Amino acid sequence: MDSKREAVDVARHDVEATEQIELAVEGMTCSSCAVRVQKVLGRQPGVEQAYVNLGTNRATVSYRPMSMSLEELQSAVSKIGYQLRPLDEDQIESKDTHELDRRLWLRRVWISWPLGLGVLYLGLFEMHSPWGRWGALVLTVPVQFYAGWPFLKTAWERTLKFTANMDSLIALGTLAAFSYSTYELFAGGDLYFDTAALIIAFLVLGRYFEAKAKGRASNALKKLLELGAKQARLVQDGVELMVPVEEVKVADLVRVRPGEKIPVDGEVVDGHSAVDESMLTGESVPVEKSAGDKVAGATINTNGALTIRATAVGSQTALAQIVRLVAEAQGSKAPVQRLADRISAVFVPVVIVVAALTYSSWWLAGGDLRQGLISAVAVLIIACPCALGLATPTAIMVGTGRGAEMGVLIKGGEVLEGSKKVQTIVFDKTGTLTQGRMSLTDVLAADGEDPEEILGQAASVEASSEHPVAAAIVAGAKKQEGLALAEAERFTSFAGHGVSALVFGREVVVGRRKLMRDRALVLDEDLERAAVDLESRGRTAVFVGWQAKVRGVLGVADTLEPESKEVISALKQMGLQTVMITGDNQRTARAIAKEVGIDRVLAEVLPEDKVSEVSRLQEAGEVVAMVGDGINDAPALVRADLGIAIGTGTDVAIESSDITLMSGDLRGVLTALRLSRQTFRVILQNLGWAFGYNTAAIPLASLGLLNPVIAGAAMAFSSVSVVTNSLRLKRFGRSRRTRAATPKLERSREEVHV
Repeated sequence: MDSKREAVDVARHDVEATEQIELAVEGMTCSSCAVRVQKVLGRQPGVEQAYVNLGTNRATVSYRPMSMSLEELQSAVSKIGYQLRPLDEDQIESKDTHELDRRLWLRRVWISWPLGLGVLYLGLFEMHSPWGRWGALVLTVPVQFYAGWPFLKTAWERTLKFTANMDSLIALGTLAAFSYSTYELFAGGDLYFDTAALIIAFLVLGRYFEAKAKGRASNALKKLLELGAKQARLVQDGVELMVPVEEVKVADLVRVRPGEKIPVDGEVVDGHSAVDESMLTGESVPVEKSAGDKVAGATINTNGALTIRATAVGSQTALAQIVRLVAEAQGSKAPVQRLADRISAVFVPVVIVVAALTYSSWWLAGGDLRQGLISAVAVLIIACPCALGLATPTAIMVGTGRGAEMGVLIKGGEVLEGSKKVQTIVFDKTGTLTQGRMSLTDVLAADGEDPEEILGQAASVEASSEHPVAAAIVAGAKKQEGLALAEAERFTSFAGHGVSALVFGREVVVGRRKLMRDRALVLDEDLERAAVDLESRGRTAVFVGWQAKVRGVLGVADTLEPESKEVISALKQMGLQTVMITGDNQRTARAIAKEVGIDRVLAEVLPEDKVSEVSRLQEAGEVVAMVGDGINDAPALVRADLGIAIGTGTDVAIESSDITLMSGDLRGVLTALRLSRQTFRVILQNLGWAFGYNTAAIPLASLGLLNPVIAGAAMAFSSVSVVTNSLRLKRFGRSRRTRAATPKLERSREEVHV
C-alpha cells in the first residue's frame, strides 16, 4: 500500500506545474541571515529551489502550488525571525526601501556621533570627576538604546528563535562594554562607555553608507521602471481620450503624437514616423516606422503621428520583460558565492565561541578580566560577516544594471562566472558578421542561353519564397527594364537546398548544386568553373535549370558588417577561438572567414543541425559561446555553454539565452563578454577582501592587539569598501562607445581550417 501511495506522489510530482515567485525578505542584516532564510525555504515541502539575495533583500522561490502555499512559506520563515512579503507582479519594488533605510540610518548617525564624541571627551579628560563619569553614562544611553536599537531588537528576536546573526555579535559586544562600565561606575573602576558609544557610531555610519550605496546600485532598475509612459491617447469611435496606461487593453487603438512616448507594445496601423528606440537597443539613430511595423512601449515617437494597435500591455511588454530579467539577474548568485554561504552559515556561532574562549583565556592566563573583556568585545565586533554577504550580490546588481543601460541583458551570477571559461565563440554569418541584406551581383548563362531569361525564370519562382536570397534575386530582376515576372504554380521548397515551381507549364529549379543533382539537371564544366570563381570571391552561387539542364548561375552577396574585423581581432586578443557557422558552401564560407579573420568554418549546415554542431565542439573539450537571434536558434543557444542572443524591439530572446543584446552592433558581443568578466573580477576582489579581512582580524582581536572601537570602524569600513568597489562597474564603458549586436544562425557538417 505504501509503495502505491509513493507511486501516486511521484506521479503527482511529475505532472504538477512549478511556479516561481519573488518575495521581499524583511529583517536580514548579514549573509548568515540570507543563508538561514534560504535553508528554511529550501526545506519546505513543494519547494524545488530557493535563492535569497542580501543585496536586494529578495527571495526567489520555485515551488509547486498544490504542495505549498505562500502563507506556509511566510509562516516557516517567521518562525526564525524574518518576514516574507510578496512583490507586485508588475513592479520590482513597491517603494524605495533603500531610500527609506538611508534616511533612518542618517537620523541615527546624527544622534550617535555628537554624543559618542562627547563620551570620548569625558573619558579622556573628565573620567576622574563624578560629573564626568555620570555624564558618560547619560550620553551613552541614547546611543546604546536608540541609535543601536536596530541591532538590539534584531538580536533579541534571534535569541527568542534560538538563532544568532551579525546583530547578535554587535549587541553582545556593545552591551558587554556598557554593562561592565555601569558596574564599574558604582564600583569605582575604569569605564568603557566610549567603547560602546563609538562602536555603535561607526556601525550606524557604515550602515548609512551601505544603504546609500545599495540605492545607487539599484538605480538601473529604477531608471528602467521610469521609462514607461504614464498615459495613453486611446482612440474610440474616432475620438481621442487620455487614459492611464494601465487601462489600455490588447487590440485597442492608440494615437501617438510627435515627441510622445509610445505607451504599449503594438503594430502601426496608420501613419509614418521615426521612433527613437535607444532605451531598448542603445542605438541613438531613430528607426523609420510605417503601417505593419512593430513598435515597443517606452520608445519615443520623434516626428510623425502614429496610430498603433496594442499587442502587449502591462507585464507582457518588452520593457516589463527587460525589467523582470534584470531583477532576476540581480537576485541571482554566482557559484563562487556558495563557499561564502557555507562559511556564513556557521560563522556567527563560531565567533561567539571564539569570543568566549578569548575572555576565558585572558582570565585563566593572568586574571586580567578587563583585557579579556576588551579582547572578547573586539572579536565580536570585528568578525561580523557583512562584507562576506555583500561581496557577490552588490557586484551582480551593479554589473547587470550597467549592462541593461548599455543594451546588454545578463541573466545572472552563473552567466557572469561562466563567461570567464569560454574558449570558443561561434558566429552565424548572415546578419551577424554580415549585414543580412543580400543583393544580386552576377547573372552568368551557359552557352546559348539568354541571361535575361535565366534571371526572369529564377525570379518568377523565387517570388513565392521569403528567403533573403530569394528576395535579392527578385529585387535584382525588378531593376531590369522590360523584365516581367511570370505567374508560378506548384511552388515547392526544399529546406536548405532551394525551390522549384512551374513557369508556363515548365518546371524551373533554383538552388544549390545538390538540388540540381537530385533533380537530374546536368551542370556543364564551364558553368561549374564560373560558379567556383563566384564562390572564391565570397559570393553565394545559385543555380537555375529546367528541362534536364542547368541554364545559368546567379551570384548573390551579403556585405560584411563594418565592425566585423575589429570584433574578431579583439576576441582573439582575449584568447578566444572564433568559428563561423553557415549554410553556405565551403568555398564561399572560406572566402568570407578569411576576410574577417575567423579561425574555423562550419559550412553547409542545415538549420536543424545547429544543436549537433555545438554539441560536437563541446564533445571536443571546448567551452562554447554561441551568438544567434535567440528565436530560430533557441535550441542551440540553450545547448551552448553561453548563449548570446540578439533581440531587437519586442523580440527579446530572454528565455533561451544567457545574454541578450538589444542592438544591431556586433561590438555588443565584446561589451557583453568584457562586462561579464569585469563583474566576475570584482566579485573575486570583494570575496578576497572579505575573507582576508576576517581571517586576519579575528586573531589580532583575540590577542588584544585590536581596540574594540577600531574594530567597529574597520568592520563598517569593510562593508562600505566592498559596495564601493562594486560601484566601480557603473563606470564600465564610459570612456568609449560600446553598443550591442545582431546575429542569426546557420551551421555546417564540414570543418575547414582557414
